[in-house]
Amino acid sequence: MNEKRLPSSKQDGGTLYLVATPIGNLGDISARAAATLASVDFIAAEDTRVSAKLLNHLQIKKNLISYHEHNRAESGEKIVARLLAGESCALVTDAGMPAISDPGQELVKLCADAGIPVLAIPGASAVVCAVALSGLPSGRWMFEGFLSTAKKSRFAHLDELKTEKRTMVFYEAPHKLRRTLADMLEVLGDRRVALSRELTKIHEETVRTTLAAAVTYYETTEPRGEFVLVIEGYVEPPSEKPTLGDALNAVKKLTETGKSLKDAVKQVSAELGIAKNALYEAAVARSGD
Repeated sequence: MNEKRLPSSKQDGGTLYLVATPIGNLGDISARAAATLASVDFIAAEDTRVSAKLLNHLQIKKNLISYHEHNRAESGEKIVARLLAGESCALVTDAGMPAISDPGQELVKLCADAGIPVLAIPGASAVVCAVALSGLPSGRWMFEGFLSTAKKSRFAHLDELKTEKRTMVFYEAPHKLRRTLADMLEVLGDRRVALSRELTKIHEETVRTTLAAAVTYYETTEPRGEFVLVIEGYVEPPSEKPTLGDALNAVKKLTETGKSLKDAVKQVSAELGIAKNALYEAAVARSGD
C-alpha cells in the first residue's frame, strides 16, 4: 500500500532551507540565497571552512555547524531538534545544490517525517551546466552520480545502462577518470561523450569527443579538476533494408514448398516491404531465365 503524506498543520517550529551555493565562481551566488543565509538562525555546512569563505565574501556572520557523511546521524538529530524548537536553518554543501547525491537527502527526510517545512533556494548546478554544454540530447536525461570504486559493482552499474536511450550524466574525480573511461568504453561501446571540468572556474573546459578518443587523449594528458561526464544514450543500429535479391530468394524458397508464385510474392511483399508488382515482374523474369 502506498503511503500518502498530507501537508502538516504544524504552525510553530522553524524551516529548513536548502541553499544552492556557487560551484566555483562566487559571483554566481543569488541575491535570494545570500539573503537567506543572512536571515537564518544557523547554517549546517558540509565543510565549515569552505562555507566560511563564502560567508566572508558575503560579509555575513553566522553560526556554522557541521553536517556531512560521517556525522549525519548525530548532527541530523540535533538540527531537527533545533528546528522543532523554532530556529531556522540553511543547509549548504561545498558547491551546488544540497541533497543531490549528498547526505542532505537524509536530513530532508528527517524534517519531512517531523512535519518541518523544507524550502529550496535554487542556484548553480554542475549537472545542469554540463548537460547544457554537452551538445547531446537534453530533452530526456538521467543523473547517475559517482560509479562505485568496486570493479564488480561498477561493471554491474554500467551493464544496466547499456541500452538506456536517455543521455546519462556522471560525476568523476580526476584520479579515477582514466579507469572510468576505459570501463565505459568496454561496457557501453564507443559513443559520444562530453567531459566538463572546473565549471565556472578559471580553467573551465568542456571536451566533446567519443569514449574511444577520450581514453586515448587522457593516456597522455593528466586529468585535473572534478569532472562531469555526459554520455550519449544507446542508439539502435539502423536495420539493413532487404534488397530485391533478398525478396526473390525468399519467393523461390516458398515456391519450392508448393506455394504458387502469386501467393509467394504476396507473402514476401508484406513481410519485407518490397513493392508487390515489381517483385512479381522480377520473379516472373527469373523463372523465365
